[in-house]
Amino acid sequence: MSSRDLSRRAALGRTLGLAALAAPFVATSRPARSQAGWPTRPVTLVVGFPPGGQTDFAARIVQPGIGKVLGQTLVIENRGGAGGNLATEVVVRAKPDGYTLMASNSSPMAINPHTFPNMTVNPLEMVNIGLALRSAMVLCVHPSVPARNIAEFTAWVKAQKDIPDYGIASAGSLSHCTSELFRARAGLPAMQSIPYRGSGPAMQDFIAGRFPMMFDAASVVAPFVKANQIRAIMVTSEKRVPAFPDAATAQEQGLDDFIVSSWIGISGPRGTPTEVVARVNAALNEALSDPAVRDRITSQGDEPGGGTPESFDKLVRSDHARWGQVVKANNITSAG
Repeated sequence: MSSRDLSRRAALGRTLGLAALAAPFVATSRPARSQAGWPTRPVTLVVGFPPGGQTDFAARIVQPGIGKVLGQTLVIENRGGAGGNLATEVVVRAKPDGYTLMASNSSPMAINPHTFPNMTVNPLEMVNIGLALRSAMVLCVHPSVPARNIAEFTAWVKAQKDIPDYGIASAGSLSHCTSELFRARAGLPAMQSIPYRGSGPAMQDFIAGRFPMMFDAASVVAPFVKANQIRAIMVTSEKRVPAFPDAATAQEQGLDDFIVSSWIGISGPRGTPTEVVARVNAALNEALSDPAVRDRITSQGDEPGGGTPESFDKLVRSDHARWGQVVKANNITSAG
């Protein structure tokens, strides 16, 4: 081959390389090479929160079933920090070979990008594989509040000499955003939020009467409602939640288009092979088909997930857009 041919080939290579760099990003899981033998070793599922929380519960309840279908151990790795952002950064930057996945949560995926101004990664670049579970948000009041529905609660708030506060799991959390969305939709005056470092500490003060109302996930508030320490007056799901038979839905109480849920799924780095996405999605659906797994999820007040990667991706992107508008309208920021 002549030196002129070599020069032409090199120039063509540079041109193609520049074209590839200039091409717009498309969120896809198309692989660079086949992963037909995957997995040949344990797969890590990163959880962005400490053990014992809702995300950790979701990951561990599907862990055995997924591992059984894949024929490899699914290792749970808790990497809490920055409201789930630390885990997101780890997975976004991981090698897209299917061996590092994330138990994705509605807050770090759909809310944090709007409330953390210095967030260094974009969760929308991730490949969304499947939905593990959903949990309605529940509006609860302290037993001292003489209200059993939205109408009575809004009337009570407006009758107070001093506008009451409300508790939130943390600044910029789903409970924070849901509270502000509800306040605006219900026509309530501006209320002061009291942020905590998680639902646990917030619930302790709520039960003690430090504030009169709080939104949190069904599985978080269910034990305290059952013990009559707080009262559930509204659920944000399409249908009533069996764990709260006396709490009507938002729509039943006149708030249309107020479907809000906390969700946990499985996501992976951009570029995760399509074969891997399909296998993990199938394994997740298989795990969720186990009656014992479904019973454990519903007993917590949650709803089993399932479905396709496309349906889960649509949920992630829809919530990302929705909460972005709420955050902007109410100047919500994160404590991070």
